Amino acid sequence: MKLPASELKTAGWLIAVLSLLYFLPVGTPRFDGAVKESLELAKWYAREHVIFCLVPAFFIAGAIGAFISRNSVIRYLGGKAHPVVAYSVASVSGTILAVCSCTVLPLFAGIYRLGAGIGPATAFLYSGPAINALAIILTARVLGMELGLGRAVGAVVFSVVIGLAMSWMFRKEEGERQAVAVQMPADDPGRPLWQTASFIAALVGILVFANWGGAGESGFFGSVHGVKWIITSAFAVVLGGMLWRWQRVPLWQVLLIAVLVAAAALVFGRMEAAFLVATFGIAWMTAGKGGETGEWFDQSWSYAKQIIPLLVGGVLVAGFLLGRPGHEGLIPSEWTASLLGGNSPGANAFASVAGALMYFATLTEIPVVQGLLGSGMGKGPALALLLAGPALSLPNMLVIRSIIGTKKTAAFVSLTVVLATLSGWVFGTFFS
Repeated sequence: MKLPASELKTAGWLIAVLSLLYFLPVGTPRFDGAVKESLELAKWYAREHVIFCLVPAFFIAGAIGAFISRNSVIRYLGGKAHPVVAYSVASVSGTILAVCSCTVLPLFAGIYRLGAGIGPATAFLYSGPAINALAIILTARVLGMELGLGRAVGAVVFSVVIGLAMSWMFRKEEGERQAVAVQMPADDPGRPLWQTASFIAALVGILVFANWGGAGESGFFGSVHGVKWIITSAFAVVLGGMLWRWQRVPLWQVLLIAVLVAAAALVFGRMEAAFLVATFGIAWMTAGKGGETGEWFDQSWSYAKQIIPLLVGGVLVAGFLLGRPGHEGLIPSEWTASLLGGNSPGANAFASVAGALMYFATLTEIPVVQGLLGSGMGKGPALALLLAGPALSLPNMLVIRSIIGTKKTAAFVSLTVVLATLSGWVFGTFFS
């Protein structure tokens, strides 16, 4: 009797899973340590990154989808937009958004689904985490002016080159996609552009200053860090006023949530508690409502449902394989250090691939590279890692694939890795 192909496939999966469990090296220090690092990284990610980074990003992405007209996005970022305007807007965005490779994803999904061309959209996707003014300044201060300048120039050039290359590689698909977008009925903007821009700016202000680093820094960055929560609260007050005046949320609801947020901050002494209360409060005020207000919540929740499971899964895998900064995963750190010495094409390629797979929160790549340089890493591979690492990660790739598909994701990742490898090799040749 011959079994159907579907039954053979099921049997194959069962055998594979049971064999994996049978030979699982539980009890060995390396495997147990990798499992611990996987959970530790996921725990750290949930505590330090989801509340302050992803939650505001989801609300910004939802606002883009609900309040910004499709025609506006197509006009400035669409396939037929003027290239200078489109790529200037996309490539410079990172100087404002101090976000990591995961936080930028909801924003990327928002503009892409509204009709932004694949070129400007991927330029934004790369530039968001890569062209971070604070990260570039700290790179120059900690790792040297040469690496800081190389990172600044490389990141800006990369965003434009990657965007142009993606636009050319997928020009046929993009032509069809843009034609469909242009034929869709015009959106009713609903409210003046300045109101929409102000609303999104308030959300961006909360995202930027809630994540502002610089503790222990002197000068401007240290002074901003000292009052970051005052500035963040000011943006939140402005946002509450906009919800009342423009979104027609009852004033008593806005005031109630404001009181509860302040009480959470005072009682628990942690801003995470205040952020959680604010998040649930906004959901309570907007969920199930009609018009733009309800659409804002629906869009934000849609992005959260799609992106969070993939990010968490990717973080678990990345932690298991590569560990956290200063802690080893399944792959021994000495392997990495031994492969990054000198300035060979192989060392630069390995640095680019390793950086693309690892997850770096904003600014954490700098101490990692500093430690690797102390272990013998060449300056070329260091720059390659700085150009590929912040813009990519394993969790980031999984989500990008769900938005633009496997082929375009592979092209974006390959372009980033190849450009980072070449740039690191050339840089190391001149500044070894």
